[in-house]
Amino acid sequence: MPLPAINPSKNRILHCAVAIMIVAALAGCSTTKDKMTTGSVPKLTKPLETMDANELHAMTERVGQAYEKNPRDPVNGVNYANLLRMAGRDAQALAVMQQVAISNPKDRNVLAAYGKAQAAAGQFQQALDTIGRAQTPDRPDWKLISAQGAILDQMGKPGDARARYRDALDIMPNEPSVLSNLGMSYVLTGDLRTAETYLKQAASQPGADSRVRQNLALVVGLQGRFPEAEEIARRELAQQQADANVAYLRSMLSQQNSWQKLAAKDSAPASNTN
Repeated sequence: MPLPAINPSKNRILHCAVAIMIVAALAGCSTTKDKMTTGSVPKLTKPLETMDANELHAMTERVGQAYEKNPRDPVNGVNYANLLRMAGRDAQALAVMQQVAISNPKDRNVLAAYGKAQAAAGQFQQALDTIGRAQTPDRPDWKLISAQGAILDQMGKPGDARARYRDALDIMPNEPSVLSNLGMSYVLTGDLRTAETYLKQAASQPGADSRVRQNLALVVGLQGRFPEAEEIARRELAQQQADANVAYLRSMLSQQNSWQKLAAKDSAPASNTN
């Protein structure tokens, strides 16, 4: 993806930011969680992004066994693919969703999850096409529109991506996940000040979750204000998860001991693609 002319250490950090953005953007595409009740569908006890490694592994095994018994079940299939992606097993997640989509070709939740798996595997144009098939023009889903924006950002089309985010905000004003994605779009073009404005707006919304605050912490840290970034990363989280978030920020911002230099490097006007 083409990026503005910035120093090499910041370039690597921004590429890491891409992963955060795409996960946050696509995580809400499916509503299969709302369907989980009883029977053969294992119930997720907590949001995936809040699970630690042991919890993710145990849940992946449990849901994987249910998927193996009935690979056509759309709820099991989508949940299993989501868990696989959280574990970094993108190719397997895509294979699962390919099978589920064959059995459920008109299920909007399945198509959305299939597009999510394609995007995670780097199949961006296919992902756009799949998510487009899941959309209904008479009742457009803002989550799918935001997901399209995240994919367009991955394709190096920030102008088109931001237009999609604003379309989503027209439907769901002040939605924190969309504002966060819009902010991260500006991170990708090196405009950290504009990014922080949108991420602060996102984090101030009642529905903002830890992923939004983590993105805000990242952008604040990229500007050299690490104590403030650490405070944001720890806010409203359990101690273990807060420590993990702070460790993650430190690992990103300490590459070549460069995070302290980023504020100075960012003092010049950043290039911006609207």
